[in-house]
Amino acid sequence: MSVASAVKDQIQQIGGGFFFSREARAFAESTGVPGFLPGYTRGRGGVLGDVDADVVTAAFGFFPADSIRAGWEATASTPAAMGAEGYLKACQDFGRRKLASFEDAGRLAELLGLVVAAANPAGVPLFAGWRALPQADDAPGLVLQLIHVLRELRGGLHLVGVLGSGLTPLQAVLIAGSPLSAGPDQARSYGWPEPFEEITAELKGRWMQAESITEDLIAPAFAVLDDKQSDELIGLLTACHAAVFGGR
Repeated sequence: MSVASAVKDQIQQIGGGFFFSREARAFAESTGVPGFLPGYTRGRGGVLGDVDADVVTAAFGFFPADSIRAGWEATASTPAAMGAEGYLKACQDFGRRKLASFEDAGRLAELLGLVVAAANPAGVPLFAGWRALPQADDAPGLVLQLIHVLRELRGGLHLVGVLGSGLTPLQAVLIAGSPLSAGPDQARSYGWPEPFEEITAELKGRWMQAESITEDLIAPAFAVLDDKQSDELIGLLTACHAAVFGGR
């Protein structure tokens, strides 16, 4: 198993946990628009700038255009740069709260930083935008920030893999779901209209192909680590995952 494959669940779940944190909710409330999606759209997509909602849809990939436009335009009174800044602070503060006692945060941030710096930004605009933001000057905040950045890297590359495998984004959501939600429930939460199609063995096979493409595309970023560093990263991210979710 590659190091990228060995840490994908930790990165996915820690980064996804931030989206539902009290810090992210506080940011969403600051936009003055109720509900999860408007704040999420403005905060996560703020790095793209004050663009048309279709640009955000293109980068997010797995959401229907109507949902993104509704959330993006509802929060238009919050400039995109302010949205990105607020979401960045929420991400860092989530790390500070969850990892205050995580003694290896400094080393984990160092290893994550090597991977982030080595990654090619081609085709992954959210990763590029989040990587360009100022880094936290403390290890707990920086760890969560870098995990989020790597989550954007994998998510963007997975979208490439999904489309290259002949799947639609909705089909991918129906197959994969999320760590917190089954596929149909996840699709409903994104705003995809029903009825949903049946997921066949052929579609599942295409999704496995998409996963393989994603692994191939992300592997060069992790290749910056030698074998010892790779093993260390796996161990530290596993411990970080336990620190983030162990106390809830």
